[in-house]
Amino acid sequence: MIDESLARSKKELLLHELGRLDSLLVAFSGGVDSSFLLASAHQALGDGVVAVTATSSIHPRREQDEASKFTRARKINHIIFKSDETRIPEFLSNSPDRCYHCKKALSKEFLRIAKEKAISHVAHGANADDLEDYRPGFRAAEEAGIIAPLINAGLLKDEIRFLAREMGLSVWDKPAMACLASRFPYGTSITEKGLKMVEEAEEFLLNEGFRGLRVRHHGPVARIEISTSDLRKIVNDDTRKAIVEKLRSIGFEHIALDLEGYISGKMNRSIAHG
Repeated sequence: MIDESLARSKKELLLHELGRLDSLLVAFSGGVDSSFLLASAHQALGDGVVAVTATSSIHPRREQDEASKFTRARKINHIIFKSDETRIPEFLSNSPDRCYHCKKALSKEFLRIAKEKAISHVAHGANADDLEDYRPGFRAAEEAGIIAPLINAGLLKDEIRFLAREMGLSVWDKPAMACLASRFPYGTSITEKGLKMVEEAEEFLLNEGFRGLRVRHHGPVARIEISTSDLRKIVNDDTRKAIVEKLRSIGFEHIALDLEGYISGKMNRSIAHG
């Protein structure tokens, strides 16, 4: 249970701090955190806030479409640009600091757009809970001068979901989503083919009614992480056979189910225990 009064107080602090800005460019993925930040900034600044979204093969098309739908419904100015993460050697090699190099390149683009549009600040939707996980991208954002208003307000993930629901944001209970590169174990090269395989596999599972999932790419093996509440459903004979058939048609030779279920940040265990 969260302290609802405390959460609302944190939101008031957030709105106060956002209202002090002349203008703001929000890095917008369409997830719960960035949606809440964008909606709050729009409440505080009106037309002084602009959303910006990067599109590339590391971002699921479904997420891009949902981000566009969100801004259209609220009449928020939305800039969409094509990013080129897969041209960054350090990104493709997939070392543990992969996200740093990605965020560094994206931050340059965000700052370029902000300067071009005469926008005074750039923000991203990191929350206070994110500080507990390994997030090398934060360092790149800080180096670029990109602010994290949700962290500054001390807002936790559950508080953000609660407040998003109070605001009537349909994404309030949307499962967390990271870029598709996070499906590859560190040290495994990221390829366009692999990214497409993962996206197609996850899209199939989402269309089958599963939520809160990941398909990890271990070469010829697809390791499915799914909510433990869906474990019985996924091993239903007809469902299991359909998943195996689909994922093998995508290009995976073996399809495995992770009995632990989906846990955010699981791929970072190799860093903690390496």
